Amino acid sequence: MAADFLKGALISFTPGFISVTPDVIVFQYNPETITHTWTAAGGDSGADSQAGRNPQAVKGTPGETFSFTLYLDANDMIADGSANPIASGLAQASGVYTRLAALEMLQYPMPSAGSSSLIGTVSASIGAAPVIGSATAAASGNNEPVPRLEMPTVLFVWGPQRIVPVRLTGLTINERLYDAMLNPTHAEAQITLRVLTPDELLALSAPMADVAKIAYVYTQGLRQTQALANLGDAAASIVGMLPTPF
Repeated sequence: MAADFLKGALISFTPGFISVTPDVIVFQYNPETITHTWTAAGGDSGADSQAGRNPQAVKGTPGETFSFTLYLDANDMIADGSANPIASGLAQASGVYTRLAALEMLQYPMPSAGSSSLIGTVSASIGAAPVIGSATAAASGNNEPVPRLEMPTVLFVWGPQRIVPVRLTGLTINERLYDAMLNPTHAEAQITLRVLTPDELLALSAPMADVAKIAYVYTQGLRQTQALANLGDAAASIVGMLPTPF
């Protein structure tokens, strides 16, 4: 019997009525291909070529992104009713839209404290912002800033060795088929995730920020361990060919 495969997932943490509630978006099918892109860490802004400057000096860590396509199919979810009756029932009622909506919500900021919805947060922001050129605002000297909105803390889980905090920076959904009520029954979601840097993690104040920081340190530690495992006898012969200062 074929071994069961772990499924990738996106986990977002948003404030609930009692505590922080995780919203787990488990991939229906694991993507066959993931593009893992790196960008070099920033240097000293044009000073690299100056005499006496260290060309290897950088400010911060390299940028890191993941890009992949998720495939969603309501028919398979319905057929899998015995194993997952809840997902099957949702698929019969609304196709794959519940999963698409969960992905879409990763792009929206969380409600602020005391607000029960995103609409309430946006309304509070509009109400607190003074009208440009308003005589009333000028007379009152109201310089109260607009309430800050913050994106949900999201973890990209790809096996036990890759659990990283990310920001959804790109989402393109292609809806392929529909049911009689025009609910999408087959869709492809092209996703781009940017891994948050250590400096960004220090600035987080959203719920479960500590989890995001721990996940980053955990994954980076495993990456370093795997890199050390690459140092073996085969590398020794290469190192022996290097010139020495003696």
